[in-house]
Amino acid sequence: MPKVSSVIVPYATYLRVYEPLAAFPEPERSHWARYARRPARPSYQEELRRSLADLLPTPPIPVPVHESGDAFVADVEGVLCVCPWRTRLRGWQALEELDEVLPRAVLDSVLPALVRDQAAQDYERWLARNPDARPWIRTATWQVPLNWFVLVSDEEREYDKGSGTAEDEPPVLRYRTPMVQARRRVARALRALRDAMDEGPLIDGLVDVGRWLEDFHPRSLVELDYGGLVHALPGGELEDDHSAADVAEGIEALRRGDGPAAGEAYARLVVRWRSVRDRRSAN
Repeated sequence: MPKVSSVIVPYATYLRVYEPLAAFPEPERSHWARYARRPARPSYQEELRRSLADLLPTPPIPVPVHESGDAFVADVEGVLCVCPWRTRLRGWQALEELDEVLPRAVLDSVLPALVRDQAAQDYERWLARNPDARPWIRTATWQVPLNWFVLVSDEEREYDKGSGTAEDEPPVLRYRTPMVQARRRVARALRALRDAMDEGPLIDGLVDVGRWLEDFHPRSLVELDYGGLVHALPGGELEDDHSAADVAEGIEALRRGDGPAAGEAYARLVVRWRSVRDRRSAN
């Protein structure tokens, strides 16, 4: 295996679902059981580096030729749970979204139309054989979508400032919650939002993530991870970031009919995440 660069690949955040082994059919269940016993497993940074490395050849490889056999692993109260990378599926899905993100001229220079068309045809054939496929991981760049914060609570927040050196012990900011709690929070938030406002991006995003969660085992674990974004934000900002609490406060204020309190909570979120977007523009 080629040596993996130690350079930090920043700015991506993740929403992951870890499912218990019982949720997987054989022979995949046995594969993940063996995989979990490995003494060393790759990190999210290595996953992202591998994806970016495929874009270097000419022509680039927008989607891996073979599906990844890697996963993230978690012990949930003595139950082994895994979150498969599924980089091939996620690559196809990300490719579909590029038309909405990049101007056509830029997109054509990065990924020629012929390459994109071939990948799209491959995806159609694969999807015909795997109609129920879904990813265990959602990714965002330079932000944490507000609807993700609905799934978790401030009490579930885990912050470790690390050692201060990126290659040794980088900072960690994440939330972990049982699937049943995440689904309950989505349902309660949707009721409050629909009572208070018309349909909009926040409601649409919450409906989408709620439908995604319904596809998984009820004893799964949901993880919201700031991932590489921790390398782009000063430690003080990370330590003071309680966005999940602000989102929960805003939704509770809407439920009470307290518009000013909801506005104050939303304003705190806007100020915090505007500073992150400013750093994106600077880069």
